[in-house]
Amino acid sequence: MELGKAIPEWELESIFGDSVPRVRDLKGSLVLVLFFNLGCPGCKGRALPFANRVAYEKGEQVQVLGIHSRFEGPTYTDAQLRAAKEEYHIRFPYYRDAQSANTFYKYQAGGTPHWILLDCEGLLVYAIFGSDPNNALLRLDYRIQEAL
Repeated sequence: MELGKAIPEWELESIFGDSVPRVRDLKGSLVLVLFFNLGCPGCKGRALPFANRVAYEKGEQVQVLGIHSRFEGPTYTDAQLRAAKEEYHIRFPYYRDAQSANTFYKYQAGGTPHWILLDCEGLLVYAIFGSDPNNALLRLDYRIQEAL
């Protein structure tokens, strides 16, 4: 993946029975993509709350989309992934990565949480791994503000 270029189409599976949006369908606003895993403490403790905040505070300007990816660790059932919506108060749509991690590897994610920010044209603006509030999340917050 290259900054300023379109990202490849993701390979996602529905958890809730809804249709999976295509990358090109999300053009017109900023798109924040979060790769997360329920077995990742940084995802549950910092990344999901950050993504929720973006969805709540900037939902009219930024579309947030989650991808539950399993490049390592235990497998989660759809029932467990659905229960996470209430447990973590998830305010944005999220999907399962096909074959556990197809999109994760295609997008060269560094682990979970991994963030991808797309501009209104669907071009890659920023990508960063991590959930440290004074590093990854701060940098991501600045990038979102700059892009608005």
